[in-house]
Amino acid sequence: MRTYERFPLTDIESFSYFVVRDRGRAVAVLPVSLLRGLDPLRQLRARYPVTGEERGLLSHVWHCYDAWIPGASTPAHVAAVTGAMCDLARDLGAAWYGFVNVPAGSWLREALLAEGFPAHHIEDRYQVDLRGMTRVDDFIAGARPTGRKNYRRNGRRAADAGVRVRVAPPRDVDLAAVTALCAATSKRHGTGGYYPEELFTGFVTALGDAACVIEIHEEERLVGVAVSLRDRTRFHAWACGVHYDVGGNYSPYPLLYTTSVAQALAEGRDTLEGGRGNHVFKRRHGLTPLALDACLLPARPAR
Repeated sequence: MRTYERFPLTDIESFSYFVVRDRGRAVAVLPVSLLRGLDPLRQLRARYPVTGEERGLLSHVWHCYDAWIPGASTPAHVAAVTGAMCDLARDLGAAWYGFVNVPAGSWLREALLAEGFPAHHIEDRYQVDLRGMTRVDDFIAGARPTGRKNYRRNGRRAADAGVRVRVAPPRDVDLAAVTALCAATSKRHGTGGYYPEELFTGFVTALGDAACVIEIHEEERLVGVAVSLRDRTRFHAWACGVHYDVGGNYSPYPLLYTTSVAQALAEGRDTLEGGRGNHVFKRRHGLTPLALDACLLPARPAR
């Protein structure tokens, strides 16, 4: 959170932090951010009457795809947080406030519905349950038949092309090249501004050992990258970029996933978080979708 404050990857005007206390003891917390342009991924304007350029007070940040209220365990905790968000949104002049990337079926989603928030599906994120797996072949075996064949065929072709794969800490890689490849790939999907080079390189560098970078090289050329994040139980395939005009008859993209699984297993993680989007590939290749909702309300005007 300190790193994102130093290097905000979207146009954030200010950060705030709520702490809910019960008889002086902290029982729940929530970071929120005031965005200039509340819809940088263009996922809200089809579900809400917004242009996307409005100012919005949102739970955490768009680069985090896992909304929750740490510590919250009762409806009273959620009511305290949403009431504080409403008041702060009004004081800051935000047009909307609420939560994005709320997991469908979660306790938080139900509590927000009870507080009067709507819930609109905006995207799916993808996961792999690694418990019970000991090697990458266990993961490949869980893919659909076409996905299994593609993983194995793609691996053979990449080996024939002399592809090299490396997992390294951010300090040991060319982060400018990594950022450029991530930005170029994101641009193909209409979100090219999602990885501003100076901020992105600063952010990944400052994360230190909380991040690692997977690189795929064809001879001396960087053809695939994944910036991955770690928490106590999960390995996050968070941002990636690939060249589509490689020399061999293979794709760097499946290699990024098999390498991510291998690294997650080596680190003893329970879950691989596979990020959002690219639905056809991920469903076919062994990742499980989890629907994400936006729960937003218009802010009351200041009196």
